[in-house]
Amino acid sequence: MREPPPDSRRSSREGDVRRPPSIPDDEALARWLQSLRRVVLAPALDPWAGPPSASDEEVAALQGDLVGLLAGVAAIDPREVGSIDPTQESVAILRELPEIARRIHLDVRAALEGDPAAVSLAEVVACYPGPRALVAHRAARVLHDRGHRVLARMLAESAHRETGIDIHPGATIGESCFIDHGTGVVIGETAVVGARCRIYQGVTLGARSIERGPQGVLGRGTKRHPTLEEDVVVYAGATILGGDVVVGRGCVVAGGTFVTRSVPAGHLVAGPRAQVRLIATSGAP
Repeated sequence: MREPPPDSRRSSREGDVRRPPSIPDDEALARWLQSLRRVVLAPALDPWAGPPSASDEEVAALQGDLVGLLAGVAAIDPREVGSIDPTQESVAILRELPEIARRIHLDVRAALEGDPAAVSLAEVVACYPGPRALVAHRAARVLHDRGHRVLARMLAESAHRETGIDIHPGATIGESCFIDHGTGVVIGETAVVGARCRIYQGVTLGARSIERGPQGVLGRGTKRHPTLEEDVVVYAGATILGGDVVVGRGCVVAGGTFVTRSVPAGHLVAGPRAQVRLIATSGAP
């Protein structure tokens, strides 16, 4: 009979069984994201609000849960934290809360001003998936930039499951972004979305086929996803592919179009006009 692996042997000193590391619980991650939203979305309800005015208890709870998440991911991937103390790292991460809140405030305002169906800031904060996904993304980007790539991706995937909006933590999203409806939106790792862009449901900012090296290894660290300059509107179902593709400032990309080359500023991108046929049914007058 084979011996159990060393990690599962009973420790003679502790009299206990060592358990292998496990991935942090999805529910714990979702709870932390909900707490983060309460802190950074609250100022958006007040047009004159400044930095988040969370209570000491709220910030302490956020920090305590973040320490647990950082340590949990480090247990399965030591590159996530390495020699960094999770408590000190959590403090550094939460110092970014005012900037996250400022950007989310602008995203919420963009949703209110860009959607005639929105009647109040409260409705946008409580109901719209775009700002909810952007809270996760702007926090995930902080984690990503500090080297916590697995935890950042887990946060992004938590928001993806909830909202249907898939934004890689490495993507660059400018201020006053409005993602309307949002279901099926995919924004890749090296995509850049400029300030005041509007993106509707089913839009993909993706990569073309990726070249592989001699050993079949995927090329990483290259610009694979498109760039939208400021004030671009991309309507439902459009697909824009390629790291060398730049959609210029003020462009409008019509729904259902397929874009694989750059577009000069101030242009409308549209496919061929669809042919519509009317066929009388048996119940037609």
